[in-house]
Amino acid sequence: MNALASRLRRGPSGLLRLILPALACALLVGSVSAASAAEAPPSETRLVYATGEIVPIPAAIPHAEGDMVDRRIIPDLRWIAKRYPIYVTDGYSGPLPSGEQAGCRGCHVKNSDHYNGLAVDVVPLDPSSTCDAKWNAITRLASWAEPSQNRPIPPFRWIGYDGDAGHGCGHHLHLSWNHAPAKMFELAEWVEVFPPSVAGAAANPRGKRVAKAPRGPSGGISLAPTGGLSPRGTGD
Repeated sequence: MNALASRLRRGPSGLLRLILPALACALLVGSVSAASAAEAPPSETRLVYATGEIVPIPAAIPHAEGDMVDRRIIPDLRWIAKRYPIYVTDGYSGPLPSGEQAGCRGCHVKNSDHYNGLAVDVVPLDPSSTCDAKWNAITRLASWAEPSQNRPIPPFRWIGYDGDAGHGCGHHLHLSWNHAPAKMFELAEWVEVFPPSVAGAAANPRGKRVAKAPRGPSGGISLAPTGGLSPRGTGD
């Protein structure tokens, strides 16, 4: 009390010197706690057995015109887009029932998850072809989805970013969802997604977390020449 009274007698400057360190500490702890809460992975995931369908990505998720995905991962994409300033450059790549072609043609490897509508390529909402500050949020998203190289958190099957050929800061981030084995251009029987409490996705009550993802390609970039990539370039 004597020390506090002495500080107070010195006027506002003395008081500020007393409270500013404590205030700074509180703000730091609060910031760390908020960041930890925001970056915490879902406590569990679910398998969705509802019939898949390739549908346009909603306007609420910034994306290139015409981009489509399996409707079962849209709630997860919406959740991600609310927390990270992403722009989807490509989703499903392949033929549509109408006979038209969706997505990037010839720029994904054989059996890529893009051919099942269960992968997206993303870049910063404010585009940049250079690894600069505009990519900070994308890098945080990549680190959240894959804390350790080649060890993505559920429900992701493969993450393509720094350390993966044809991916990374200044290029693009690839996100693949875990799913049942499926041939190219076929819909998977089930898809692993965030729990309803996180993304609002419909889940099969029988669903449980998948222990291992099915074998398959990582979904990396094709080495075939495609004429180059734009600043919003893509390709796995």
